[in-house]
Amino acid sequence: MTDLSANPARPQTDRPALARRSALTGAVTGAVAAGAGAALVPTAAQAATRYRPARFRGARLLSSADRHLVTRFSYGITPALAADVRRAGGGRRWFEQQLVPDRVTDSTAARTRGWWPSLDRGPQELWKRQVEEVEGGWEVMADYARWALVRRITTRRQVHELMTELWENHLNVPAVGDAQFTYRVDYGDTIRRHALGRFDELLHAAITHPAMGIFLDNAVSTARHPNENLGRELLELHTVGRGHYDEDDVKASARILTGYRVDLWRTWTATYVTKDHWTGPVQVMGFSDANAAADGRGVVRRFLSYLAHHPATAQRVARRLAVKFVSDDPPQALVDQLARVYLEHDTEIRPVLRALVASSAFRSSVGAKVRDPGEDVVATYRVLRPRLSAAPAGEAGNAHAVKAMLWQVESVGTAPFSWPRPDGQPIDNESWATPSRIVASMEVHYALSGRWWPREGIAYRTPTQWLPRRRIRFDLLVDHLSQQLLHRRSTAALLQACCEACDVSPRELISADHGLVRWNFHRLLATLLDSPAHLTR
Repeated sequence: MTDLSANPARPQTDRPALARRSALTGAVTGAVAAGAGAALVPTAAQAATRYRPARFRGARLLSSADRHLVTRFSYGITPALAADVRRAGGGRRWFEQQLVPDRVTDSTAARTRGWWPSLDRGPQELWKRQVEEVEGGWEVMADYARWALVRRITTRRQVHELMTELWENHLNVPAVGDAQFTYRVDYGDTIRRHALGRFDELLHAAITHPAMGIFLDNAVSTARHPNENLGRELLELHTVGRGHYDEDDVKASARILTGYRVDLWRTWTATYVTKDHWTGPVQVMGFSDANAAADGRGVVRRFLSYLAHHPATAQRVARRLAVKFVSDDPPQALVDQLARVYLEHDTEIRPVLRALVASSAFRSSVGAKVRDPGEDVVATYRVLRPRLSAAPAGEAGNAHAVKAMLWQVESVGTAPFSWPRPDGQPIDNESWATPSRIVASMEVHYALSGRWWPREGIAYRTPTQWLPRRRIRFDLLVDHLSQQLLHRRSTAALLQACCEACDVSPRELISADHGLVRWNFHRLLATLLDSPAHLTR
């Protein structure tokens, strides 16, 4: 983790305040671990009498139900997103608009792709640049992760972006490795195109993609020497799961998938080679096929369609969506309902999502999901609303914000596309609700609130820009910032935490020349960002 204490621009006198704020928000660890929006301090009853929250008249807030829906299906509510929801006519209508992403204008996010030209280079050119030491594959993949973070921060197609991330984890191909990096950006683009469509089409596009073939060795699998890696993970991770197949099924699955080749280390051309396809009768669970044609792409499509429509796959897809968007242990009745909708609609994902958000289990799951490291950092940038710009190429731009944010995510836990195993990054609370993670998140919140790091390519809002009036009582300011950053009213516990972190009384008048604004505003912002309301979604 980055040692922020070594930064000379950071006031060393803030360390005691950070320690005090850490003590105040110590209950956050327990609240996050429980997946619930608990109070910041254990003396909430006392706080209610000593710290009465004020009510600042700001922009109209979304209803609690709409806030829950939009928080769960976005990377964080901003005033602009709340305005979009209101213009749409409420949370459910906004959600329906989001399910057809092409109808949502997204010019700002689209422009950010051009910040990293190598993301649109072909595999041969990428490999040539690596061999000639112009640009390493790891550098291109780091920029791919940065582009994903910036896109999640800026896109108006929030549901589409979340679903793209979910499927890139479910059908995981790490963006590391000297071979699959050549096709990894195209693989992500492929997942994005199918993220809100039919699962059978998504599955076919992912399993037959060169990046998947390279990662799980199908690109070198032949009729004489079938490689079982992809055939096994297809059954175990991507579709039916353990307990529904045996070793003979794995072998037959691998034989069906032979023929998809990549000319590794030379031209990197991806082709289908009929002489490398294993022919002859095959059977995997309840699927059987004569598999007599030299061109096996037809049998592959039939096989993958069978797996996508299997009841066990329906259960796994339904449970994954329920764990991501409802709770770590969703009711089996909900999973069964979602699986039925999935099968009744020919593996279409949109109807499943509609059924999910209409369920009582979803409505009662407020605050039950912890933000993972990427979601935390992205949500923090979104609510602080700094302006970002493209980084210069090469080492000269390493201190630039859009480069540094990747290191910030890594300091909290893990970067996008870096999970090395085929099973993909965890989506449960337990993996991300640890004391070390909370401390790492607090460090990132503190650095961004203080505008210390990153410092290049970023224009932060100043403390005076956060003030809604020239002079305002502190309790009103806390309520205003709670609306701006958390999209909810302040509470007695939050007001107490802010007062004690900033050494300010609730009714103290704050103006531009007050010590809070001149020296300590970062403590106030960071206290709100360290709250369970921000750390959960």
